Amino acid sequence: MDSRTYVPLGRAELSADCSSCFGLCCVALTLVKSADFPRDKPAGEPCEHLDDHDACRIHPALRDHGYKGCTVFDCFGAGQKVSQHTFSGRSWREDPQVRAEMFTIFPLVRRLHELLWYLSSAVTLAEGHRDGVSPWVSALERVRTLSELPAPELSSVDVDAEYDAARSLLVEASEIARSVASPGRRARSLGPGSDLLGANLAGADLSGACLRGTTAIAADLSDATLHLCDLLGVDLRDADLRGADLRGAIYLTQMQVNSARGDARTILPEGFERPAHWTAR
Repeated sequence: MDSRTYVPLGRAELSADCSSCFGLCCVALTLVKSADFPRDKPAGEPCEHLDDHDACRIHPALRDHGYKGCTVFDCFGAGQKVSQHTFSGRSWREDPQVRAEMFTIFPLVRRLHELLWYLSSAVTLAEGHRDGVSPWVSALERVRTLSELPAPELSSVDVDAEYDAARSLLVEASEIARSVASPGRRARSLGPGSDLLGANLAGADLSGACLRGTTAIAADLSDATLHLCDLLGVDLRDADLRGADLRGAIYLTQMQVNSARGDARTILPEGFERPAHWTAR
């Protein structure tokens, strides 16, 4: 496929639009009592706080009520895709058959949309540094086509296999982009899968580093620079991003940003939303 025929994915297509969704994340998913949720909720059972219009009654105060996980979650636009495209605007409230199918399909499409996010980022990374991006575009278009299948066909999609097939392309695009970076000593000392649990990286220049698959829970990344830093699959829960510069961070997601702690000084990539629970300073 020639890259000139490629129709890029808009950020809105891969971002949640709750007004066009039937509250699927509040119904279809399993919630486990933990630091993120105050009680268990089985998949298919509506959250007690979901109203009759598919809105959350306590949305402005989710964290105060113990629903930290809800403020972190991002469906990557799968909610409105399943609600309005896959099921053509038919709600799970209307038909028991739709209900069962919709709750099965939503997690699958959510994972496909997350993969679309990564592949769309990979296309941008690759095309900025080389002429031929056909492998990345072909992979993206394949996953996009799968995400638009009718419900009966979607249920048989092997999403794990799609991730496996895309992995080498994501790694290659990252390597292409990071090849122009000049990593400092600290960045060179880190690699994929590093254990950065609670690590002190305050003020570190991590430009060009590959932290893919790293556990960075509660790591201190305040005032760090993460330009062209590969963050694919990095666990940033409660990481300190106050004052950090995330412009150009590779494979960063809104969900990673939501799970971390930041402030008004944190520099986010264009199009990212600053979480409401971040501090002013």
